[in-house]
Amino acid sequence: MTTLFISDLHLDPSRPAITDLFIDFLRREAPSADALYILGDLFEAWIGDDTPSAAADAVAEALKAVSDGGVPVYFIRGNRDFLLGEDYARRAGMRILPDPSVIDLYGTPVLLQHGDLLCTDDIPYQQFRAQTRDPAFQAQFLSQPLAARIAFAQKAREASQSRQSEMKQGDRAQFETVTDVAPADVEATFVRHGVDTMIHGHTHRPAIHSLQAGGRPCTRIVLGDWYEQGSVLRVTAQGWSLDSLPQG
Repeated sequence: MTTLFISDLHLDPSRPAITDLFIDFLRREAPSADALYILGDLFEAWIGDDTPSAAADAVAEALKAVSDGGVPVYFIRGNRDFLLGEDYARRAGMRILPDPSVIDLYGTPVLLQHGDLLCTDDIPYQQFRAQTRDPAFQAQFLSQPLAARIAFAQKAREASQSRQSEMKQGDRAQFETVTDVAPADVEATFVRHGVDTMIHGHTHRPAIHSLQAGGRPCTRIVLGDWYEQGSVLRVTAQGWSLDSLPQG
């Protein structure tokens, strides 16, 4: 049997082909898995479980079918959908896990997280993250009318895009460093949780890294995004495979 890991789908009405690819994946492959883990950024943006969305409804229905079929579905919130709540999770048959979480994967403890906590060189983002994860901030934001939340999200998205554009036009090497994980924090995370394997997304740099942490050989697996194709990590008791899922 196989356990499936995905992240950074960034599902959005502007890219219906990716939503179709994901739903096809849920119908074809997920029902025969041991479990499905979604490590954040399932959606491009999420401003509350009460937001009308035909695409989100279709995704919830497809995920619930997987869960109702006996395959547990787990979700860790990402930086784009950190407001996804228990109402939508119930509709989708998902269990929300803390970020980070340690699971038993075929007898091996494995650390799961979205990955943005490892990008500590991006100080402005970490400050924004701390603010938006505050329960008081979230309660105040979700209490606003839908139109106000949409306007805030659009403004935040434009500011993020503008900042990234400026960084790319400046020192490209610095941009790559800031938007990737900080090696010292990766090592500290391995040591703090006492694991040898970590799986995360967020950076959109799919790869399997071998490294030393706390004097032990460790493995860090980075999941790919779904902007132009799918990306899935398949794990069995014998090993793992990080694969692409082409459209069409």
